[in-house]
Amino acid sequence: MKTWRQWAVAGMVCTSVCASAQDHAVPAFKTLDSMEARVQGCVTCHGQSGQGTTNGYFPRIAGKPAGYLFNQLVAFRDGTRRYAPMNYLVAYLPDPYLKEMAEHFAKQNPPFAVQESPAIDPTILARGQQLASTGDPKKGVPACISCHGASLTGMTPGIPGLVGLRAAYVAAQLTRWRVGERHAMEPDCMKRVATKLDDTDIAAVSAWLARQPAPKDPAPESANLVRMPFACGSQR
Repeated sequence: MKTWRQWAVAGMVCTSVCASAQDHAVPAFKTLDSMEARVQGCVTCHGQSGQGTTNGYFPRIAGKPAGYLFNQLVAFRDGTRRYAPMNYLVAYLPDPYLKEMAEHFAKQNPPFAVQESPAIDPTILARGQQLASTGDPKKGVPACISCHGASLTGMTPGIPGLVGLRAAYVAAQLTRWRVGERHAMEPDCMKRVATKLDDTDIAAVSAWLARQPAPKDPAPESANLVRMPFACGSQR
């Protein structure tokens, strides 16, 4: 039987190996009373700088508008957006604390992961590109770029970038919006869009978005209410 010292050494070795293999997802900080230490609860799923991990269900949060990130943290805390680990993580955190965390990740600019490129039927990708770039007027679906920006980097203050997200995450969120599981501030423009998409549309636009290369300028676009096809509560 191993002694506690042997288990401790084994744990240290494992930690070292794991850190070498995926150090961006291993909690680590230098100063206890620091923002770096405060956000370590986010690292395992979102990466040390919010760049995301190899798990496609956890999104890149780095560089997203601070207003969007704050709204999501408040929604998780208040239970209007449901994902148990996030709900528990922020359950008792006050607004100013969450706002500082949102501003921290909004300022991060780590490299983008290599985009996904699995073999997909070209007609599916073409449909995805259509929905993202021009929309589908017959179904009343506006182009993603009209709100999420020409380079899909988002729009201040409350619309997230889509570039750098994996297909599984995008498809999951669109589906949750369509079935009423995810909400935004009223008027909820994403609900209006998602309910017009069928499963094929969601798969197509998710696959196309996940293939987009890193933008030259990852910053979100400035607010432009005139360009947006619908009123969105998140832009107030």
